[in-house]
Amino acid sequence: MLSEKTVRIVKEITPLVAANAETITRRFYERMFEANPEVKAFFNQAHQHSGGQQKALAGAICAYFTHIDNPAVLMPAVELIAQKHVSLGIKAEHYPIVGSNLLAAIKDVMGEGATEEIIEAVAEAYGFLADLFIGREGAIYAEQASAPGGWNGTRTFVVAKKVSESDVVTSFYLKPEDEGPLPPFKPGQYITVHIDHPHTPTSPRNYSLSDRVGEPHFRISVKREGKLAEDAPEGLISSHLHDSIEEGHHLQVGPPCGEFTINPENADGRPVVLLAGGIGVTPLLSMAKSIVHANPDAPIYFLQAARNSGVHAFADEIRNLATLSSNMHVKVLYDAPLDGDVENKRCDDVGFVTTELLRRWTPFADAEFYFCGPKPFMQNIHACLQELGVDETRVRYEFFGPKEELQQA
Repeated sequence: MLSEKTVRIVKEITPLVAANAETITRRFYERMFEANPEVKAFFNQAHQHSGGQQKALAGAICAYFTHIDNPAVLMPAVELIAQKHVSLGIKAEHYPIVGSNLLAAIKDVMGEGATEEIIEAVAEAYGFLADLFIGREGAIYAEQASAPGGWNGTRTFVVAKKVSESDVVTSFYLKPEDEGPLPPFKPGQYITVHIDHPHTPTSPRNYSLSDRVGEPHFRISVKREGKLAEDAPEGLISSHLHDSIEEGHHLQVGPPCGEFTINPENADGRPVVLLAGGIGVTPLLSMAKSIVHANPDAPIYFLQAARNSGVHAFADEIRNLATLSSNMHVKVLYDAPLDGDVENKRCDDVGFVTTELLRRWTPFADAEFYFCGPKPFMQNIHACLQELGVDETRVRYEFFGPKEELQQA
């Protein structure tokens, strides 16, 4: 447990840290990449350019400091980050590197305000949190290695099939080169693809598994990504996969990770509402297919929002899935339909998701909601669910960035 003195000091400095959090995290990454360039391989540089990584870390630090006296509140966030760390292969020996550079960044930004007493308190708080992560991540590594067909690190997979799903999305069906079994995964989880890019060193990438549990392959469905910011690079790995990876090629893949999951048995019998925006459809499609396979009578409401038919992925697959279920309801929403989209009934409605649409179309008073998509889509969904009075215990989502960005919209 943390000492009372450390808890008191951290609580006292929280407002000052919060006011300077992004400055601290920017300085932290600058220092760490300069002093320890070996860790740069773990970080997506597009997120560095866009500022997303710095904001996410700043949000995590502020959340930890705010709840320093009640760390149990943070356990869902610890699980999310631990799963991410395991997907990237982060180990116990990396934590001292992060700690030393974080403390140095705080000193750089806070100057004389970062007294020896404050630095000692932050160091103790960091050490406590690091031990939590190291323990949980060690358990995840052990679970992965002991699962039937499981592994740690990377395993060689062969691209068995490559399928265009829309103008911007391509699916890759992956089978183990060793022809061994695949481990079970939870619908909603992702795998990690390690690419030795021919021109630019890049970090591993996480891609949601878009097919159901129990198939003889893993399927990922990758959107060709543009720039996250004006001065950021285009999606190096997504472009490489689209343009250069073909059937028969080999990929190095990490085992399934992630905590944005659902029990396909739907044990509590509640209706499940899946709200997908853009490429956010991938984990939700895995959930829907797994539920229908395990329990065809389970009530499912699947709403897919896309710009238009050109970028609408899995249209036929989702409609066909609904024919296998006696209780699956599908709605497609376009916000920028192409000529003929409405007339040819490629969508059910035009516009954006609204509170009234969810009130009218979903059993919102009782359902469990799962949603994933671009930040504006998710901010809108979160606001709609709040307006409907849906309790947070019935809401699950996958969001990159500080939760505050979602909640304050």
